[in-house]
Amino acid sequence: MAKDKKSNGTADNNSGGFLGWIEQMGNKLPHPFWIFVWICILIVVTSAVTAWLGVSAVDPGSGRVVEAQNLMSGEGLRRFVEHMVSNFAYFAPFGLVLVMLMGVSIAERSGLLTVALRTVAFSVPKKIVLPVIFIIGACGNIGSDAGIVIVPPIAALIFTQMGLNPIAGLIAGYAGATAGFTANFFIAGTDVLLAGISTEITQHIDPSLEVSATANWYFMIASTFLLGFGGAFIARKYTIPRTSQFAILGETAEVVESPALTPSERKGMKHAGLALLVYVILVLLVVVPSGAPLRDPETGGLVPSPFLRGLVPILFFMFAIPGYFYGRATGSIKNGNDVLKHMEHGMKELSGYIVLMLVVAQFINLFYWSNLDTILAIRGAELLKASGLTGPVMFALFMIIVALLNIFLGSGSAKWAIFAPVFIPMLYQLNYSPAFVQLMYRVGDSITNCVTPLYVYFPLLLGWIHKYNKNIGIGTIVSLLIPYAVILFIMWLVLLFVWFGLNLPIGVGEWIYIQ
Repeated sequence: MAKDKKSNGTADNNSGGFLGWIEQMGNKLPHPFWIFVWICILIVVTSAVTAWLGVSAVDPGSGRVVEAQNLMSGEGLRRFVEHMVSNFAYFAPFGLVLVMLMGVSIAERSGLLTVALRTVAFSVPKKIVLPVIFIIGACGNIGSDAGIVIVPPIAALIFTQMGLNPIAGLIAGYAGATAGFTANFFIAGTDVLLAGISTEITQHIDPSLEVSATANWYFMIASTFLLGFGGAFIARKYTIPRTSQFAILGETAEVVESPALTPSERKGMKHAGLALLVYVILVLLVVVPSGAPLRDPETGGLVPSPFLRGLVPILFFMFAIPGYFYGRATGSIKNGNDVLKHMEHGMKELSGYIVLMLVVAQFINLFYWSNLDTILAIRGAELLKASGLTGPVMFALFMIIVALLNIFLGSGSAKWAIFAPVFIPMLYQLNYSPAFVQLMYRVGDSITNCVTPLYVYFPLLLGWIHKYNKNIGIGTIVSLLIPYAVILFIMWLVLLFVWFGLNLPIGVGEWIYIQ
């Protein structure tokens, strides 16, 4: 390799300049838990100051005067002490995410999700392999972070078989799974988690309103296609030409001549497929016919209905049942105790999320009790109306702010817990639906995942790349990923503006404007 004219990847092997500043500043931020603790303290102090100053606002809908409430009072203390546990225990996203992940854990730990992603990735024609890699990367978030872990190494192997640099495959697979994390053909944990927080905020405005897990589904299906073909364009235009100059100084990718399943895996996929087919038929029987038990008992419709409200347990069994039958066929599940172990493993991975939700739940309720959320929403709506920024320009600025913040704060639920109490009520005053506000947030929150070195899976990408060339540094990797963040963001904005201009439904029973 010494005589090879290819770059060893050291030209950009530094993290100085703007990248170095981002990395240093990001590392100085405390854990999101402590950020929320300080935010809670700030809300309490602010509530006392604003109450003393007599800050208030007039609700344009009801004409009611909303006054700031002092939380630094005896009543505020009593309310906090009495409700701290219930705030946490009844926090809407909490149970939804726990149940969802337990089902996904069975499918993931049994090996079903891994084999399914691998099979699809290797089975498509070479002409569409690049879009498929990005689409699978985006859809991989249905198994939590499974796509981020599984897709890049598989993409590296596929690129090697196509005669391309495997580093390009790693970059493409990682960009697809991170920049497109929120997009999907299916309802995933992200939909459930964000919808839970949105509903928590929305019902403070109107108890009859609800943001379901399918609220952004139509737009996200279209986004998945956009990310697939947009990502493929970027890979051909930027990633593949640039990485062709990188030498392979370390281990080479193992060429897989045939992606054929082992007899055990084939048996497992057959059993899982039959189990899934039977389950889907059963679900259809209780949903599709007129008067079916999961339709609305009064209207007979599907929006709203017990089916949509009970989507999480339905999805739980959709993952758990095929995962169980796959595991029984392959031996990864030998008895009922193995199922429990797989579910427990998912809960262990959620320990950080559970701790974070303790303080996030307090933040949301303190913000609500103080009336600062309503006052800020009314004042913000008035300001937006006065400035004239109530349409696409305001949408773009909102998503850019979220995208920039995402570089420093990796937890999507933590950021949405900050933004939702402000922007859902604010834009509700302008007749925009909570589901649409959530949709805009998801775009901004996804797109910069791929470029931040602070993302929890970035070190994993660095390790994968160093297997091929240890001289490639963080600066080089980020520079390879920046085109995905910038170009895909522009494309996503265009898609959203077209959707907005045509006033298309964004999800099941959800529109851009409040109906």
